[in-house]
Amino acid sequence: MSGAKAGGEAEAIIKMKPGGEPLLCEVSWEVCRQVGGIYTVIRSKAPWMTKNWGRRYCLVGPYDASVSPAEFEEQPLTGPFGQAVREMQGFGLDARYGTWLVTGRPRVVLLSPHSVLNRLGEIKYLNWEHHHIGFENADDLLNHVLAFGWLVEQFFRSLLKVTGGERPVIGHFHEWMGGTAIPEIRRAGLAVSTVFTTHATLLGRYISMDDPWLYDHLPFVKWEEDAKRFNIEAQVKLERAAAHGAHVFTTVSDVTALECEHLLGRRPDIILPNGLNIERFVALHEFQNLHRICKAKIMEFVMGHFFPSYTFDLDQTLIFFSSGRYEYRNKGFDLTIEALARLNTMMKESPTGQTVVFFLISRQP
Repeated sequence: MSGAKAGGEAEAIIKMKPGGEPLLCEVSWEVCRQVGGIYTVIRSKAPWMTKNWGRRYCLVGPYDASVSPAEFEEQPLTGPFGQAVREMQGFGLDARYGTWLVTGRPRVVLLSPHSVLNRLGEIKYLNWEHHHIGFENADDLLNHVLAFGWLVEQFFRSLLKVTGGERPVIGHFHEWMGGTAIPEIRRAGLAVSTVFTTHATLLGRYISMDDPWLYDHLPFVKWEEDAKRFNIEAQVKLERAAAHGAHVFTTVSDVTALECEHLLGRRPDIILPNGLNIERFVALHEFQNLHRICKAKIMEFVMGHFFPSYTFDLDQTLIFFSSGRYEYRNKGFDLTIEALARLNTMMKESPTGQTVVFFLISRQP
């Protein structure tokens, strides 16, 4: 795929070379490690991707010694992805190849940001020299993200080397933490067709915590001033660089597309809504049996938590769940709690004999 056309319009066709079918590498900060919702997105689609792409599909993520081993199993360094890892190891880089221990068993390459933190000065210098992005107040997360981005670039260089440039290579990057390699890949002219997907703009997430009328004010937002105000200037510039550097830019909804247009300065080429893998529920009897077992466990927990302080009829009890990132307003926890308070008042005024138990599940930072 050639570079993006003027005005952000992307090429629609990936030019196929005669040497073989394309290889697809999906890059995310949440491969083999749950941080937010993208973990669920890529994990749930893994069975479909491995079924349709087979050995030509690989996920790329950071190696975290505290959590990665629980979800990752190393494999012999075979195939183009394994050979690329071998090439990187030959240069002394900490790269691992194996499978993700989830449904579909997708192939995975994990790269250790911690192992190249000694090169952080060089990495930051290149970002400043080539893309005018400074990192005066970089925190630990940003440092690791930058190190990961540099390793991702080296992985694609190694992959192109072992394939001899005879197979088209596609890189699909999720969010700013997974997309920091895009600017350097484009600048170096590597033969990688790049797709960048943002699931929610970073600046939009911060502004919406303070401004419930964000979408009315979007046309008037001065992105650079607000990025400095929230002390995320470097992160926002990295996100903008990834969005403008990618051949194809996508997001997951019309709402986030509006954010992208005003906060990142590029309208997404296409909207790709997140999907849910429902194939595991096709066998109705299995689903019903699983529902029965899980419901019994939930009711047991409810009894242990509420009884004997006060009791209610479990057969007349409705159970609800809501979950999300620990962001009180962004994830709608405030609206949910207000709605529950109003419902509670209505049920007291007009008793129905029913009880509502509502679980709000979130991981505290």
